[in-house]
Amino acid sequence: MRYSNKETRKFFATSKTAFKDSTILFDGYKIHYVTTGSDQNPTLFFVHGSPGSWNAFKEYLLDTLLLKKYRMIAIDRPGFGYSDFGNAQSLKEQSQRIAAFIKKIDNKKPLILVGHSVGGPVVSQLAVDHPSWYSRLVILAGSLDPKAENPEKWRAVIKASPLRYLIPGALRPSNDELWWLKKDLVLLQPELKKITCDVTIIHGTKDVLVPYSNVAFMKIMLVNAKSIDTLTIEKANHFIPWSHYVIVRDALLKIQ
Repeated sequence: MRYSNKETRKFFATSKTAFKDSTILFDGYKIHYVTTGSDQNPTLFFVHGSPGSWNAFKEYLLDTLLLKKYRMIAIDRPGFGYSDFGNAQSLKEQSQRIAAFIKKIDNKKPLILVGHSVGGPVVSQLAVDHPSWYSRLVILAGSLDPKAENPEKWRAVIKASPLRYLIPGALRPSNDELWWLKKDLVLLQPELKKITCDVTIIHGTKDVLVPYSNVAFMKIMLVNAKSIDTLTIEKANHFIPWSHYVIVRDALLKIQ
């Protein structure tokens, strides 16, 4: 579920979009990312779901309308892609690592976090830990309500040796973090009041992986958000960044 450097170059070559494909090394870990657009623009910072990698948002990174308005960065979350692949992290640990990365790439312009699925709680954790850093959160089909999470019992079984080593590729760290997610969300819930930026919530009514009830939960819990905009996509499933690309893209363009 990750692109090699060669595949990345080939993808952007078709549209002749200038890009940067790089990795920043920290003390004991690394973050891989791809960026497009001018450093003089506000930043759209994309955080993928589980499993996944930066290329979940590849079409956004070469969108000509978005490029006129934003610098865009899509990362491989810790444990995925080329960011210490296979070593899953809790929400808090991911926030700490991604925040260190954000410090490195900060261009002193408004920074908008965009998180899909598990990326939703990741960007929320970031905004809890550093409320003043971000101008807006965009939560796409985000799983934030711990009561809506019912981790399958088989996940615990395949976490243990030797079965875990039979799970292919990115499904192994994905299984780990999805098993931990409910506990992480319980810890995050009372902290959500620390989020003070604007929030945009986009969710489909037919999402069977992350129930639409998450929208009501967020509207209740984000009591100190500067504003909350909700965009409901009727009959849409969990995969709205791709199935409803234009709707999502246009919502990003409307951000002030």
